[in-house]
Amino acid sequence: MSKQVKSPADIGALVRTARKEQNLRQDELAGVAGVGLRFIVDLEAGKPTAQIGKVLQVLQTLGCSIHILEPSERRR
Repeated sequence: MSKQVKSPADIGALVRTARKEQNLRQDELAGVAGVGLRFIVDLEAGKPTAQIGKVLQVLQTLGCSIHILEPSERRR
């Protein structure tokens, strides 16, 4: 399923949902993704200053991918 992300809070909600669907606790996700627990907590809370590299690591660990559309490719 595809989700449109417009804010850090949207990414946080997506991470939380995917983590729960995979029956992972926040500390377990942090361990397998190679990030700290505080990072996962902040990410799920929608903290706007999260490091993009770490966000991508977490998303990849959860099996999520990001597709960025150029303005000319956007659906209205």
